[in-house]
Amino acid sequence: MQPIIECVPNFSEGRDLQTIKVITDAIETVDGIRLLDVDPGKATNRTVVTLVGSPDDVIEAVFRGIQKAAEVIDMRNHTGEHPRMGATDVCPLVPLQGLSMQEAIHYAALLAKRVGEELAIPVFLYEHSQERAYRKRLPQIRSGQYEQFKIKMTDPAWQPDYGPHTFTEACGATVIGARALLVAFNISLDTKDAVLAQQIANEIRSIGYVNEQGERIKGILPQLRAIGWYSSDFNCAQVSMNLLDYTTTSPLQVWQHCSAIAAKYKVNLIGSELIGLMPEACLLEAGTFELSHTTTHKNDLIKAGINYLKLDQVKPFDAQEKILEYALAAKLPQY
Repeated sequence: MQPIIECVPNFSEGRDLQTIKVITDAIETVDGIRLLDVDPGKATNRTVVTLVGSPDDVIEAVFRGIQKAAEVIDMRNHTGEHPRMGATDVCPLVPLQGLSMQEAIHYAALLAKRVGEELAIPVFLYEHSQERAYRKRLPQIRSGQYEQFKIKMTDPAWQPDYGPHTFTEACGATVIGARALLVAFNISLDTKDAVLAQQIANEIRSIGYVNEQGERIKGILPQLRAIGWYSSDFNCAQVSMNLLDYTTTSPLQVWQHCSAIAAKYKVNLIGSELIGLMPEACLLEAGTFELSHTTTHKNDLIKAGINYLKLDQVKPFDAQEKILEYALAAKLPQY
């Protein structure tokens, strides 16, 4: 079985399509890798790229992408709704086939070391690649964002794992690490109230929130990160979420709980947006629920899942391109 690894670099440019193409063109100069998805967002000013291939090819390709991003993105001029700390904000490696998590950790370290040494970019390891608990999660590392990172890095506790120990203002810093498959899923609301979207995010996310009395209120769903914002792309507020383990907390569960919380505030869910790709199982589960177990025909279940989650209401949704297994089969026949 040929080892296949997925990489999902997030670049801090979502508005200038030519700049994005320059970066993806650099990635595609490596034979053997395949781009599965390029998902730019104007409001977030961020592009999520998904590529797959053999570990060596993917590491080389994403290195070239990070190098080009540092050349063409100036973080001193960057604004956007999404938290960020560098031109290549975060770069996860996900083992898909014939590769253990431990091996993915090894490749993440190789990439991080090369980026730090050859490109002189501060690199922070995260998730399975990071042994220190206080800096294992992305929100912990990215706290303060780009604007505060120069000061943050003067603290010995927040010096990078690789690269210079001084902040690089033009391209910022980056986060690299091995992690499990993640689903990035945004739900659109029939309101423009970002504060309300944040309240829904507070209630549903694992970490919960601190109430007015200073008490920590536990969130509803495990393995879920969420933030609320206004999206100018869709002219509405959104709850933006990362499902860290879709087998524990699925898009179906997220949709149902968001709907229940939103109803308390007399708000409706008008659609959802997938950033990147999702496993087929997510849509099969939603479709099975929608059709009340009346069919086992896969195509019907997929269509019903898309319909239930309203994945095609706020932007087009092509199952052949956005379902991970289908995209892999089309681009990597050996998968």
